[in-house]
Amino acid sequence: MTRRKLDVGRLLQAAEAASPVRAAEEVARELALVFGATEVSFLITDASGRALVRLAHVPSVGAPGTRDEGDEDNGERRHDEDSATRITLDGGPDEQALRTQTVQVIAPSPDTPPTGRHRLLAPVTERGESIGLLEMFLPERPADETVTEIAQVAHLLAFVVIANRRHTDLYEWGQRTENYSLSAEIQQRLLPSARTCEAAAFTLAGWLEPAASIGGDTFDYSLARDFLHLSLTDAMGHGVEAALTASMCLAGLRGGRRSGLSLVEQAAATNAALCEHPRGTGEDFVTGIVGRLALRTGALDLLNAGHVAPYLLRDGALNTLELRVDLALGMFEDVTYGSTRVQLRPGDRIILLTDGMLDRNDMDSAISRAILESRELHPREVVRALADGALEATGGRLRDDATVLCLDWHGEHRGSRQVEFGAEPGRASDPLG
Repeated sequence: MTRRKLDVGRLLQAAEAASPVRAAEEVARELALVFGATEVSFLITDASGRALVRLAHVPSVGAPGTRDEGDEDNGERRHDEDSATRITLDGGPDEQALRTQTVQVIAPSPDTPPTGRHRLLAPVTERGESIGLLEMFLPERPADETVTEIAQVAHLLAFVVIANRRHTDLYEWGQRTENYSLSAEIQQRLLPSARTCEAAAFTLAGWLEPAASIGGDTFDYSLARDFLHLSLTDAMGHGVEAALTASMCLAGLRGGRRSGLSLVEQAAATNAALCEHPRGTGEDFVTGIVGRLALRTGALDLLNAGHVAPYLLRDGALNTLELRVDLALGMFEDVTYGSTRVQLRPGDRIILLTDGMLDRNDMDSAISRAILESRELHPREVVRALADGALEATGGRLRDDATVLCLDWHGEHRGSRQVEFGAEPGRASDPLG
């Protein structure tokens, strides 16, 4: 079958010429012409992490923002001329593609329409951050070199989505199954835009599972040339007040970090800011772990402000880290903070979490089992598995936010990593059984 030659410049031009809300759609149109696909879709990862959402442009039949009859039955939502259809991850090819970060080609089945077409799913990923999948229906099974080309284009699509989502709410709307409260909206804006980061020396992933009444949890990270900065915090209280306290705390930590302050100085400056601007609720303090990892040496400095102790998984053995523990941020003005140094070894895994992860009867043993059982998984799957465990243990009714940050130390701070199409294959999780 003859087809148009793949032209990356043409794809980028099509994306840039289109409105941000149509950029991914225009790329899909070009790909259909190049590869002879009968249908091309972008499936974005749902905010819950437990589903994909097919975004499409479908002219509305009713008034703007209304749902057509029958939409709810197939999981479709509509707003104006945009359609979002939720596809639950059930261990099938979609989830396998995300989990293993490999292209899946599914042969046509006489029992599953559309018959006679091969379904191809390629991960749309950037630095290990799973943004979604590129879905194509092809009239015949693609050759290996075609599969490789499509995987490369899916990687390119990741950059198109990242660039264009800054200018529109379309992708955010598509990912949200439920409306956010004011406190949840504030909290979500505090989190890093990428929840996963793969680098040569480490892999990092974070997850926040919110309670019905937002508990003020946050996590954060920033990569410098030779250092990785990270934090996980828990503002006391619930709702908007907790979210505002969390916002002030994180602004203090980020401001100190960006000003070049040391770990201890960041904590001191943030503590002073919280004490200087009390909200008068009696719960204006924040517990947390703030860390700085030297990428050339593996020396991890951790400052514990009244928080749950982190876990270290090393050589199959799990232990809590014995750190110096100081008072929570914002309690008293005259607190002196200090840090503890942990020397990491290649293969080490550090787990930071908030007490919402421990909201169960057998706290320590349950979380320890979960960490050990997920030791072979990529941190991206680890944090979701731990959040799933917290939800299961509480019957889906978390009394507090459950937040986790997972850091794998690989031990080589080199200029580049062994990467294929946005992810490092050697770090990906194995397929589901």
